[in-house]
Amino acid sequence: MRIVQGNTAGLDEAVAALQAGEVIAYPTETVYGLGADPFSEPAVRRLFEVKQRDARNPILVVIAGLEQLEEVAGNVSPAARAYAKAFWPGPVSLVLPKGPRLPDVLTAGSDTVCVRCPGSPIARKICRRFAHAITSTSANRSGEEPARSLKEIALPGITLGIDGGVLTTTGVSTVFDPDRREVLRQGVVPESALVGFSW
Repeated sequence: MRIVQGNTAGLDEAVAALQAGEVIAYPTETVYGLGADPFSEPAVRRLFEVKQRDARNPILVVIAGLEQLEEVAGNVSPAARAYAKAFWPGPVSLVLPKGPRLPDVLTAGSDTVCVRCPGSPIARKICRRFAHAITSTSANRSGEEPARSLKEIALPGITLGIDGGVLTTTGVSTVFDPDRREVLRQGVVPESALVGFSW
């Protein structure tokens, strides 16, 4: 894994790797994530191989902002849009109807996709320079502890890692279905903040 900084040159290298169908590691607001092109089935399959992830487990995607939401999600409800505006950027992942361009392998055949606009400026910059969403799954083998620094990542098949230092935040993003108002995975944002949100 080649290590680069989160500057213009490093981001350009990361985008070039993504465009070539490769897998990169990058910092999010919680842990280091693995990025690949979510619209490329070969790239997504490569990501599953790198992470040794069960194909029945879907992969989350991250976006730069609301302007990229319609690319990955279809029929976004007013409730979902209100939650996105209120809690993004930040560690809340919304379960939304899957957009038609995403391959089934990404969502494990589900008709929904998990989407987040991350609090990490580097992650958002990658999406902006790449001009669309990227995947975000923790940079570790399935079942192992998430990495909080590039030194903790011991996975073959990662082309490049963007160094964001040692991440000091704890926990993972909260996964929330905005239309059912249901927390599917408790994370750093408490259930009360989401279920009690009035839009």
